[in-house]
Amino acid sequence: MKLGIILQSNIPEHVWNTFRLAITALKVGHQVEVFLLNEGSELETIPDTKDFDITVKVSEFTSLQGALYACGTCLKLRGKTENTVCPISTMSDLLKMIETSDKVLTFS
Repeated sequence: MKLGIILQSNIPEHVWNTFRLAITALKVGHQVEVFLLNEGSELETIPDTKDFDITVKVSEFTSLQGALYACGTCLKLRGKTENTVCPISTMSDLLKMIETSDKVLTFS
């Protein structure tokens, strides 16, 4: 199954749980794409906490061949011109992810 996940939150627990699910799906053989939208595009600036090791989860996700994309417009609205975590993408890329996914989940 191909799973598309839209992450719209910068709340550490939401982000952490999003990547926990994505990693679980990858480990059982599913394909997973995560698209960072709205506050989710702030992923690279969300600090790890005692309870939520976000950088570890993102690293594990990408090492398992999970695909990660960030909305370029959302980044621009936040004064960012690049993203070191993943490629900058567009609404067309998000639409393609939705069209080609078997299931799409949104975490807000």
